[in-house]
Amino acid sequence: MEALKATSFPSFHRPLISTRNPITIFERPMLRIPSLQQVPNSLPIVHSKKIFKIFTAISPTAPSTEESLSPVDEIESQKKEEKFDWYAQWYPVVPICDLDKRRPHAKKVMGLDLVIWWDRNESEWKVFDDSCPHRLAPLSEGRIDQWGRLQCVYHGWCFGGSGDCKFIPQAPRDGPPIHTSQKACVAVYPSCEQNGILWFWPNSDPQYKDIYTKKKPHYIPELDDPSYTNSMICRDMSYGYANADREGGRPLEISIQKLDVNGFTAKQIFGENFFIPPCLYYGFFSPGGGQNDKKTSSAGTKYGISPPVPPQRRALLIFYCIPVSPGNSRLIFASPRNFAVWIERIFPRWIFHIGQNLILDSDLYLLHVEERKLMEVGSLNWHKSCYVPTKADALVVSFRRWLNKYGGTQVDWRNKFSGLLPPTPPREQLFDRYWMHTVSCSSCSVAHKQLQALEIVLQIISVSTIGIVAAAKQGTMTVAARYGLVSMAVLCFLASKWLSHFIYKTFHYHDYDHAFR
Repeated sequence: MEALKATSFPSFHRPLISTRNPITIFERPMLRIPSLQQVPNSLPIVHSKKIFKIFTAISPTAPSTEESLSPVDEIESQKKEEKFDWYAQWYPVVPICDLDKRRPHAKKVMGLDLVIWWDRNESEWKVFDDSCPHRLAPLSEGRIDQWGRLQCVYHGWCFGGSGDCKFIPQAPRDGPPIHTSQKACVAVYPSCEQNGILWFWPNSDPQYKDIYTKKKPHYIPELDDPSYTNSMICRDMSYGYANADREGGRPLEISIQKLDVNGFTAKQIFGENFFIPPCLYYGFFSPGGGQNDKKTSSAGTKYGISPPVPPQRRALLIFYCIPVSPGNSRLIFASPRNFAVWIERIFPRWIFHIGQNLILDSDLYLLHVEERKLMEVGSLNWHKSCYVPTKADALVVSFRRWLNKYGGTQVDWRNKFSGLLPPTPPREQLFDRYWMHTVSCSSCSVAHKQLQALEIVLQIISVSTIGIVAAAKQGTMTVAARYGLVSMAVLCFLASKWLSHFIYKTFHYHDYDHAFR
């Protein structure tokens, strides 16, 4: 997550992002991040008394104007102040557009194995523990039966939307109703749909069943605004949550205005961007447009905010970085804008994923290696090994400060893992696109199948054409016709070879060599 903050966008607005249906009002003011002003949390929260102002990044040898704490002091301070609870948050799982209602889907978040499936009886997505209570087989390998129940294919046990077992094929029809036992139930996680994304709460305890009425995920109105583009890409990455990155090569005037357990606000020359834990980083920019300081959102008065801002070219940069397991994360990226919207209405989503995947590939190996080096150094000592003297590094420094001070220095995996990172795989596996993205992307998977079919058609045309020319008797076909058919066969063959290469690089594997970029 750290250098998703290192963006090179020139300017950011400061519109107010809201959430719907606020529940309570705090006695103390919360961090002035737009969504946090609008999403009072009914769960008890104690706020940090310290607010950090970071005007430059700090380094072991560079001067700093920052009110700083040493890593040890930060941990000691953390003991006295509120600690971020990794399991009392909403987590994005996957864009809704990439889910197929006809089958269950396997996903991992926070080290938890999940199965996502569409309950047509309740007309909503369900998130279960991906484990059948019978013999612990993965329910994600099952199916949706004719009655709309989730069925384990190992021994046929069927489950309803509340996790209750509906049918055990091996149970005698005239015997006791053993399927009603609590031991036959599957753990159900609270879930909701928002901004075109499926979210889940990583605690299946029944006391959290109605958590959505008390605390909601951060809401970004522009993702639901029809005047904005809304294309998303989701991809699993072979580096951890704390190392999600974006490269940037220009001087940036960045200062951190406020930092506490609820995240931080970063101010640039023309506006602000925000980190809202555990997963969200976003900001606004207006290419070629004037700046506007009104605190509003594109949703206008629909969500009880002030009137909408005057029409202008506006875009957002939105990253969700989701912890999957040590050394692995999932990125959901969107950049909605209210100009040139027609482009995304004409071209399919997979066309845009070509460029977005290249961007993600550009940093993949660098971050994979960086994560292992930082682990050797230790979370509390990263600053001694990294030289971060410029203001452009302020966001990275602040994220590390937040993680050390409030997040316990790393994601709380609750002892599900050994703490070691997985070994570095071959580059073909590290840069794999097929299993990390194509298979689970509704647009790319369809395009992959269609282009493969086109490749086969071109090969058939090429071979068939040569066969026709060879079988034609002398004199039954003019010389021009023969040359024409042979030329078509050659062109179809070359086109199939080019298409095969394009399919492989676009949907399977594309090595990124910085020396030739």
